[in-house]
This record gives sequence, structure tokens and C-alpha cells, in this order.
Amino acid sequence: MRFRPPYCASAALFLLTAPLVAQRSTTRPAARAGTTPVVRTMREVAARGDSLRLPGPWVAPPGDALSHYTAGFATTLCGAVFITGLTTADAAANIGFFTGPLQYRSEVKDTVVDFATQTVRLTLRSGVTRVAKMYGSQGCVPLPIGADSVSFTPSIVTPKLPPSATTAWPMGDVLPKRAWPREVDAALVSRALNEAFATDSAMTLAFVVTYKGRIIGERYAPGIGIHTPLESWSMCKSLTGTLVGRLIQQGAYRLDQSAPFPEWQTAGDPRQKIRIMDIMRMSSGIRIRAPQDPGYDASLGYPDHLYLYSGSINSYQYAATRPQQWAPSTVGRYRNTDPVLASYLVRLAAEKRGVDYHSFPTRLLFEKLGMRDVIISTDPYGNLLGQGADLVAARDWARLGNLYLQDGVWNGERLLPTDYVKYVRTIAPAWLADGRPVYGGGFFWINGDGREPMPRDAYAALGAGGQSMWIVPSKDLVIVRIGKYRGSDAGEAARRLATATLMRAVRN
Repeated sequence: MRFRPPYCASAALFLLTAPLVAQRSTTRPAARAGTTPVVRTMREVAARGDSLRLPGPWVAPPGDALSHYTAGFATTLCGAVFITGLTTADAAANIGFFTGPLQYRSEVKDTVVDFATQTVRLTLRSGVTRVAKMYGSQGCVPLPIGADSVSFTPSIVTPKLPPSATTAWPMGDVLPKRAWPREVDAALVSRALNEAFATDSAMTLAFVVTYKGRIIGERYAPGIGIHTPLESWSMCKSLTGTLVGRLIQQGAYRLDQSAPFPEWQTAGDPRQKIRIMDIMRMSSGIRIRAPQDPGYDASLGYPDHLYLYSGSINSYQYAATRPQQWAPSTVGRYRNTDPVLASYLVRLAAEKRGVDYHSFPTRLLFEKLGMRDVIISTDPYGNLLGQGADLVAARDWARLGNLYLQDGVWNGERLLPTDYVKYVRTIAPAWLADGRPVYGGGFFWINGDGREPMPRDAYAALGAGGQSMWIVPSKDLVIVRIGKYRGSDAGEAARRLATATLMRAVRN
């Protein structure tokens, strides 16, 4: 049987549709500073990549595709049931199609969801069983075939913060009573909330809007609350970029330095030319395959992009041992190797300091912002899968967005380097050269082609299934929308409608 990887409905939708604008025009302006950037069709983007490709083949990840997809299904089912609190039936029907596509779930002949041990066991018709198990604050981990445990010691990480129920927003839950902002139309904000939840098919679970750091609109689906960790997928890439930004602010790294991975330190290794800024711009040139690649051919084999979620491998080692396909900062590609390598940087920094790695992100960032409900799952070797194995409460995403809206300063303390937010919001040179002005630094998307119904200064953390956190500096807005994967298309349509309304709600 030939397997087709699933379509990544949010970040990939933004990636794949933006270049189509150019197909309506027969002339394309040169990409000069201060001018409209060139925009290419996907065929042209693929051809440019082919022309710059370095010698060497792509080698498919080992293992059976159906087994990998089933591991992905088991893992997302585990998170949805044991962390978010959905029913097994709801999760199986509506959650996590990216790594566990719906079309292959019928191949599972036996499903066991064990609440006592917080374990999911899925047995295929072939007899292969894939297992995902909850391990403390390290989330749900897909175990290697035949394994009954992980290769690290799990732990519970608790943010050192005052009680949220008696602490004012944003460090806690209490919303201060203030007069409504005169420059914001309350009726239009209410209308936007209604639009976000207008159709059942959108399956919206959470919608949060802040203006100048204040929550002005918030709504949740039944059974979902302000502390419910929700499937956020690749929004976590931007969170990982923020962790690296924190380390740069502390002097652990520089954006312009060569990435210091042990696997790249052999004399003459060409990957020593890859800078941290290249990795953070999805421009490292590392050779893998992803369903979002222009010209992607599904018949060639299971993509590494998904293998880094479901392969039950040491993901950091796998990413760091991939060869180069392009010289760094020449071609932009949305691939999980780069955020996995950025996560690796976080681990290297923790180990160099001699501190506990699994609590390191909480101490480094989450406690600073009042983020209490963040789960980033690991691989079986304890490596945080910062490319998108996350469940995060909607309010915590709003807190992160406001850190950027405030130029990296929080409660008077600079948490991100000066000009880091500018770096994040600037179109990555390789993506600009590719004719896709939609990706910046720090693993953030930007509204560089103006296809979103908001100003061009807007930028975002995006995730598969219609998950998003948009930051709109010119409107002082942060907009968070999270929903079930099945509702991704309708959810995106509803989010865009609500976003357009919010742009009218704020009078500048």
C-alpha cells in the first residue's frame, strides 16, 4: 500500500496558498529593498530549489509508514484524553490528523485507553502495537515497538508562581475591573467572538483577544476553560524560538554564531557554516522531506518531517545527523529539523549550566510570563519536541503574544534581546529570495504578502489544524484561536471573519 502524508491545514495552508497570488500576474517586480518583493508560483519555487541543490540523495526514514502514523495517532489520542480531557471517541474522531491521519485510523483493530496507567495501545490488523504513555510533565511519549518504558527519568515540573485565582492578569487569572477602552468598539468585539464560534463545523475551542495587554474578548467551548491545555501543534515552534531568544539575551548564544552542535564539530564539516539565525529562519538547508515542500512527491516514502514526531527515536541526534541540501540562508523550507535543532540548543544550554533540563523552559520563560499550563512532550530519550508536540492553554498563548507586543519586555524586565522582535518580524532573506514573503525569524510567520485581513505588520505563531496566535502591533492586539483539527478549514474561515471584524473594532 502506498501512503500519502496528511495535509497540514494551518501553517501549511498559509505557506502553500500565499504564492498562488502571483499566478494572476504575468510580470513580477525585482526583489529590491523598498519595493514589492517578487512572488513566485510553487512550481517556480521548486525549480529554484532544484537549481541550488547540493549533491547527495535523500534517504527515507526506517520503518513502516502505517506503523508511524499509528504511533502519531496513539500520541495525540493520549494527549487529548489525559491532558486536555476529551473523551476517547471525540479525540479519535476529531483530533490530531497531522501525524495520525484519519484515513488510516480504520486500520486499528484494537484500541485500549488505560486511565489507570495513562496509556494508549493501538493494535493494527497486522498485529503491530503502538503505544503512547503519559510521563509527568513530559507529556505523552510514543514508545519504540516492543518497549515498555522510556530512556529518561520523568518528572513533574511546577511553576513557582503565586495562586492564579488570587493574582491579577497577566500573572494570574483575576481580570482587573477597568473602564472599557474608548478606542475599542465593544459591540464589534462581541460580534467577533460570535463569528469565531458561529458554526459547529469550525469546532473552535478557545478564542482570546487582548488589547494593550488587557483581555477584551474571551470565549471557550463547553468543557474547555482558561487552564485547559489545547493541541497547538507548530505554534510551539515560536515558543521554542522565544526560549532561544531568552538564551541569547542571557549571553548563552548569538544569532550570528555557528550552531554549536557536537555532531557538526568534525574538521571540514560544511554544516559549521550554518548560523543560529539560519536555523531560526527555517533556512538551514538541512536535507529532509516535508509534506509542505514545493514539488513534494508522496510516493517516495514517509517524510522525516513527521518521523521527528512519531519515529520513537532520539530526535535531536536524528536532526543533527542529516546532511545539507542547500547552502545556509539560500532556500527557505518549512521543515521540522530546524525547530528540533533549536530545541537541541536549549538542552545544550541547560546541560552546560548543570541545571535540570525538563524544568529549564519553565524557569527560563514560563514563570516570567505567568504561563502555568504548558506541556511540551518529549521523545523516548527525554528531548522536548519543540517543533510542535505541545498542549498549551489559550491564555498562555496570549501572554506570549503580549511579550512580543511589548518588544520583549515584561514587568519592566527585558526578557528578549533588543531588536529581537524586529528580527522576528523581518522577512527571512532565503524566503524572500524564494518569492514567499511570509516567514520571518524565531519561527514566526508574517503577513508579508497581505493575504490576512489585518495590517502587514502582523505576525503569528501558527499550527496545524487551524491553531493561531496573531500579534498586530499597529492595533495593539493579540488574537488567539484554538480548535479541533477536523474543523481546521471552517475554523480558519471563522477566524479570518472574526479577525476582520476586530480590525474595525480598534480605532487608531
